[in-house]
Amino acid sequence: MSSDTHGESYVPSGLKHPYHLVDPSPWPLVGAMGGALTLTGIVLYSHFHTFLPLTAGLVVVLFTMFMWWRDVLKESATAGLHTIVVRLGLRYGMIMFIASEVMFFVAFFWGFFHFALLPEHVLGTDTPMWPPKGVQTFDPWNLPLLNTMILLLSGTTVTWAHHSLLEGKRKGLIWGLALTVALGLIFTTCQAIEYSHAPFAFKGGIYPSVFFLATGFHGFHVIVGTLFLAVCLIRAIRGGFTPQRHFGFEAAAWYWHFVDVVWLFLFVCIYWLGHGVIAAE
Repeated sequence: MSSDTHGESYVPSGLKHPYHLVDPSPWPLVGAMGGALTLTGIVLYSHFHTFLPLTAGLVVVLFTMFMWWRDVLKESATAGLHTIVVRLGLRYGMIMFIASEVMFFVAFFWGFFHFALLPEHVLGTDTPMWPPKGVQTFDPWNLPLLNTMILLLSGTTVTWAHHSLLEGKRKGLIWGLALTVALGLIFTTCQAIEYSHAPFAFKGGIYPSVFFLATGFHGFHVIVGTLFLAVCLIRAIRGGFTPQRHFGFEAAAWYWHFVDVVWLFLFVCIYWLGHGVIAAE
């Protein structure tokens, strides 16, 4: 397949179109196998405490991510492949992906409010209340508030990086991304410290399960977003973005803002409103 100077692609038949017909790639299949192996490894670790399948699955997934990203970066640098129409499709795809992630977290909030508003559905309690009797919740004005400030600040630094890129200020782009990655690492560290001092365990009932699933999956998304932005930082240092072509960074910034907003809902609903005891009427 060749391309003209206007970024429109040609197929051997002579048909001219603005779409990018991707080359056959093994990474979707390899990634799916790695995901299946990781899930199997989690089950085996839960029942038999063996690390090998889980470790192998994670290695395959990380290797797939690296190789797939490498191929996409090569495509983006090839003239005529990422046309205006293709870049628009990538934006739509990222928007739909974030929308699916929103619904993913809606399920956790649904579970939390189901028991918070109808605590009589909590089994094993004589007096319906939420959180259940005997559960000591986290103080929202301690580490959770600090983590909230960290994420809000990281949203500011990634926006600074974005504006610097649009204005052609490479130094501001690099510093903004570097600070955002550092803040992401600090947030993850604070969350790990919080978990290490948790007054309840995952198996301690409905409240601990909902708490750890909601905040834990958010923490996982923070780690993914931090890696996403770290890759963008490396690309920025190498001069891989221009004010006209920078969808990779734009997608990372969208994802990071999504992570910020989800945490605000988690802080308000689970840490703040869920703090203390809510007795049933």
